Amino acid sequence: MSEAVTALGAEDLSLTAGAQAKFTELMQQVDDHVAGVRVFASPGGCSGVSFGMNFTDQINAEEDGVLQCEGFQVIVDQGTLQYLKGVEIDFVDRGDGNASFVFNNLPSMGGGGGCGGCSSSQSQGGGCS
Repeated sequence: MSEAVTALGAEDLSLTAGAQAKFTELMQQVDDHVAGVRVFASPGGCSGVSFGMNFTDQINAEEDGVLQCEGFQVIVDQGTLQYLKGVEIDFVDRGDGNASFVFNNLPSMGGGGGCGGCSSSQSQGGGCS
């Protein structure tokens, strides 16, 4: 009894052109068996949640949603998706080797915020390296 993977749309999660270009570049540097980039939430950070990303070769049809992009996939489990609904991922290169992925438009998760980490990127954007 196999289930289809849930397709994510722009209302769920979006990427800027800069983020798409960087992900495409990074995907060209990894093994062919890599299925995509997994975005995940972890306890911690000023708002109680911080985000990370890694390459993965696993997609769980029962738990994961997939944002199909040209040349790569962004994979998000349903638990993380609740925190990322409507978020835009950007890639910002500030020069001097200071470049990072930034999560814009994060919904308010109560209290906290403002520490400059990826969990507090309301308007300017905090970074995740």
